[in-house]
Amino acid sequence: MSAANDQGNEAVIGSESPGAVRTDGGPLLEPRQWRQVAFITLGALAVFTTMRLLPTGTNLSHMDFRVDAQNPIETCDPANPQFIPVVSVPSPVKMTLVGTVMAPAGTETAVAFRLDTASGKPIAPEDLEIAHTKKLHLMVIDPTLTDYQHVHPTPGRKEGEWDFTFTPRFGGTYRLFADFTPVATNRSLYANTDLAVVGPEPVPAVVAAAKRPAWAFERDGYRFTLEPGSQPVRVRQPEDLTFVVTRLDGGDVPMGPVMGAYAHLVAFDDRRSGFAHLHPKEIDLSQHPDAKRPTLHFKITIPGAGRYVIWAQVNLGGTMAFAPFWFDVVE
Repeated sequence: MSAANDQGNEAVIGSESPGAVRTDGGPLLEPRQWRQVAFITLGALAVFTTMRLLPTGTNLSHMDFRVDAQNPIETCDPANPQFIPVVSVPSPVKMTLVGTVMAPAGTETAVAFRLDTASGKPIAPEDLEIAHTKKLHLMVIDPTLTDYQHVHPTPGRKEGEWDFTFTPRFGGTYRLFADFTPVATNRSLYANTDLAVVGPEPVPAVVAAAKRPAWAFERDGYRFTLEPGSQPVRVRQPEDLTFVVTRLDGGDVPMGPVMGAYAHLVAFDDRRSGFAHLHPKEIDLSQHPDAKRPTLHFKITIPGAGRYVIWAQVNLGGTMAFAPFWFDVVE
């Protein structure tokens, strides 16, 4: 029987094509099949190598954003936004005004500034990712925190330069906070600089009245409310915020999207040492808020005690509306 098996095996082996190769316990492959495998493998390696060599659009690397200092600015958890002390914490990005800017209060003014990495390289549009529909967000706030504007600069004439226009309401030193995400790091980064505005400053009594703590604000026939989950707001305690817009006449609220959401909140401390850029939990734009009482939910954690303001920005029928909410944070 053993001889018969040997004869059978010889018959099978004898039926193999010349040059066929047996893999370990596997099927036989013809030389033509091996060539196909080799061509496919080489093709895959060529595609991989080509993709790795394709330009990403940015000439900057992660190392360009390294800063040799303690406690540099880091991004925060998007699900639990923190207050970022931009002014007092070293940033891997330097923000400087271009030329001498004479900004008169009440007049639209063109401003140019530069963004450079810690290694001294200019930051151009191709170096930034799109975040909330824009590559660069600029929060502009006056010394009293009663004039807040959110603008989106455009690329300037030279690499690293950015331009924007705004109309300051008062005289004084305005602070500019930049919010952006470099392609090289894929992490939110921040920078700041100051801009002097020439003109009359707001009346102190008017400012004091405007800065009284309140979780409701009325303007142009609308009522805006921001309700914290607990009062008072406490230091280092995550706080849930509920934002509601209603019309004083009871009609529908024509709320539309702004920067990829139905509202944006920005918090500042009284010293303008930093800010927190808040986005609602409701991120699906196809789920439109209730027409009569649109409601959105936010979260924030504030590290220090003191007086704060949260500015809300909403799109009402194509017009941007801003509403401030002043409050105190306690230990």
